[in-house]
Amino acid sequence: MPVRQPRRGRLWDNEGSCLRLRPERRDHAWSYDFVEARTHDGRKARMLNVTDEFTRECLAIRVARKLKAANVIDVLAGCP
Repeated sequence: MPVRQPRRGRLWDNEGSCLRLRPERRDHAWSYDFVEARTHDGRKARMLNVTDEFTRECLAIRVARKLKAANVIDVLAGCP
């Protein structure tokens, strides 16, 4: 098991990894997440949620059967 990371601050300390930003104002740091569910007939539905970390406001939700990289780029480019 890896050592548990602290709750805030740096996400990883390894070389070349990204650092977690603490949001200081609106539109400073966003996060996005994929959620997957199944319909009553067993088909997948995927949702892409984009959230502003400072206000905790949901900026965009994209629902589709398949979400490709081009779809994610379109959603992130269209957010305020």
